Order: sequence, then structure tokens, then C-alpha cells
Amino acid sequence: MFGNILVFLLETVLGLLTFLFVLRFLMQWTRTSFHNPLGQMTVALTDFLVKPTRRWVPSVKKVDVSTLVLALAVQWLLFLILPLLMGFAPMVTAALWQAVIGVLKQVLDVFFYAILLMAILSWINPYHAIYGVLQQLASPILDPLRRLLPAIQGFDFSALVALLLIQIVSRFILPSLAGGLL
Repeated sequence: MFGNILVFLLETVLGLLTFLFVLRFLMQWTRTSFHNPLGQMTVALTDFLVKPTRRWVPSVKKVDVSTLVLALAVQWLLFLILPLLMGFAPMVTAALWQAVIGVLKQVLDVFFYAILLMAILSWINPYHAIYGVLQQLASPILDPLRRLLPAIQGFDFSALVALLLIQIVSRFILPSLAGGLL
């Protein structure tokens, strides 16, 4: 029982940390402003590792790669520790592959939650301060879909289609990649 609690806590804490690193990376990549509560919270919770990592992981074409490297490192650490807690020896390359899949899943989760919250806020309060942040964060997914799917009777179905596609990739394609290549 204690082992299950420890596994749960590790997965939760390291999963949230990975989510924050991915969120920070995607906010930088999409040029989303950090002058909002979400951006400030993300920076405050991740700066303790991002600042030292930037010293040895350079940016590539104005993209802060250090946050992505940290997300991958945290996921790799998780997949190295979990087998040890269950009494098995970790496989380093398998753990690295699982870490890559884990980071990709977190990227999809960030987009999923941004689009979902944006859709909900568009019904409740589209003038909320966070709405613009979510819209800018979700634009790499929604903009191509909006070009393909015109609005029908004034309704934009791109968010619904994006949520369905993200779930298909997250629930079916990524697990098959993780299981099939290990």
C-alpha cells in the first residue's frame, strides 16, 4: 500500500512539473504573453530549474529549449524511478522512449485544456483576462482547423474537432507508439 501511495505521489508531482515545463515552452513558442496570472504562476513555479538549465542549454532560434529538456528529464526520471519502486531494474532506453511519449502527451494535454477552457469561457465570459492567453496558446491547433472548417450558421466547430482529434491521438496513437516500440 505504501508503495502505491509513493507511486501515485511521484506520478502526480512529476507529472505536474512536466505539465508546467511544457506549458512554459508552448507559451514561449506561441509568443503568448507572460504578463497574466497563468504566465506568472508558470514562471514562478518553474524558474528554480529553468534559470540554471539555461546556462548549459542554449536557445535555438529564439526558442527556449531548456524548458523542453527539463520536461523530458523529469519524465525520464519518473520512468527510471517507477520500475525501481516496483522491484525491477529500469531499462534506460525504454525509459527515454516513454519520457518522449510522456512529454508529447503533456503537449496534447496543454492544448486540450487550453481549448476546452477557451470554449467554456467563450460561453460564460469571453472578455475574461485569461481568454486571450488561451486563444493565443491554442492558435497553432485551431487556426489550421478554422481554415479547413468554415463557421456554420455563425458557429465555430473547430474547437470541438480539435478536442476530438487531440483525444484520438492521446488515447490511441500515443499508447500504441509507446507499447509497440518498447
